[in-house]
Amino acid sequence: MSPNSCGSAPVHAETEVHFRDAAAKALLDPQLRANFRRAMDGLITKRKAQFPDPRDLQDLRDLSTAIRSRSLLNLPELLEQFEANCTKNGIKVHWAETCEQANELILGIMQAKGAKTLVKGKSMVSEEMHLNAFLESKGIEALESDLGEYIIQLDGETPSHIIMPAIHKNKDQIARQFSQKIKDAKYTEDVDELTAMARKVLRQKFLDADAGLSGVNFAVAETGTLCLVENEGNGRMSTHVPPLHIAVMGLEKVVARLEDVAPLYAILTRSATGQAVSTYFNLITGPRGAGEKDGPQEVHLVILDNGRSRIYADPQLRATLRCIRCGACMNHCPVYTRVGGHAYEAVYPGPIGKILTPQMEGVGVRHDLIHGSSLCGACGEVCPVEIPIPEILVRLRREATHEDLGSAVAGKGTGRTATEDWAWRLWAGVTKRPTLYRIATWFATRFGKALPAGAPLIKNWTQSRTKPVPARRSLSERMRTEGGPHA
Repeated sequence: MSPNSCGSAPVHAETEVHFRDAAAKALLDPQLRANFRRAMDGLITKRKAQFPDPRDLQDLRDLSTAIRSRSLLNLPELLEQFEANCTKNGIKVHWAETCEQANELILGIMQAKGAKTLVKGKSMVSEEMHLNAFLESKGIEALESDLGEYIIQLDGETPSHIIMPAIHKNKDQIARQFSQKIKDAKYTEDVDELTAMARKVLRQKFLDADAGLSGVNFAVAETGTLCLVENEGNGRMSTHVPPLHIAVMGLEKVVARLEDVAPLYAILTRSATGQAVSTYFNLITGPRGAGEKDGPQEVHLVILDNGRSRIYADPQLRATLRCIRCGACMNHCPVYTRVGGHAYEAVYPGPIGKILTPQMEGVGVRHDLIHGSSLCGACGEVCPVEIPIPEILVRLRREATHEDLGSAVAGKGTGRTATEDWAWRLWAGVTKRPTLYRIATWFATRFGKALPAGAPLIKNWTQSRTKPVPARRSLSERMRTEGGPHA
């Protein structure tokens, strides 16, 4: 939703993705499960230690939710104010309706400056755009400088967690990887030595890069400020050392005032990594000024829609855009902690991915994803901005099989299957006719036990559960024979 654009044309998956198959494969990998279990237990413990008083936690959640809700309520006006103040500060603002447009904008900015190399700080929006692959196809080197992102880039992988992208790997796996893929690197399992190896490679890349790219955690409308939260200093190096800085953000990141940032920052770091504060917190207000000794000569900001306007238009689904990308819902999800992030085959895995990805790509092609949840409610209970993830999942499940008039959900009604339609028509036909219902239940109670576990309509259930055994007599029969008020 740029001030001059109301429509949206999101990236669509061309083929249906099967989360169920990928999850089943992940469950057969004991090393993967052990890596995630250990990491998630640690993150849950650290987060809990940061919120010793439940009342203080709830007060902070209420305040953060109010700030994000108010920001979204006034989003069109705040975006215009933000753009005006960024421009006043010397930041050049660009609007992109689609990922393709955003990639072309960044390519054009780099080509105009003759830039051939790019160092990147962590940015999930750039993952959404598949920016690295796009730039490499145009002859531009894009190197991840966040340690986790650097590790997975060496192996050609995608992030498995939005905060800790290489969390699926353990120390031994990274030691082998570095010894094989970094020139002159020796094999060591010492974490400090491994970090030093990556730092040695990246430090020179920062100095040599023509441009740096970063994400944006919060964008302040009243000052035109880009806020960047990080722990490694790579974000500051990416944004200050190269002569050209390009920032990318989803249009929902804007908040009204600078004072809105403090509570959001406090609950973000505590929820994400169990830290009271991150090691670095950057406030970027423009390019290097006269007399300043560091900073980029040019700062560009690309604001991406990619379906967010459509999500924003629905009052219930709009809550999805409150997300501050802390990853707490993933850390507490019983599904995510067992199958990991790659099973989702999406940029945003876990509970937030289950509601965000189908809204961007279509509920039909990501039908498996919205059903890959037990609806236990843990994600909603820990979300720092109180996104009702279980309720939105239920809504999307309905949207996937119904073509409700007025609904703006992408791919609505395309998740229906002929088998499911047939089953529900059969059920409706039987339950509407008392005589037929009595005959059906008589057969079910007498012969249901003999139904094979691999029968078409129940095999998905019995693949991982015991086959249900019907009662020997239906409730109606028992009422008639044993007596009851309406027998």
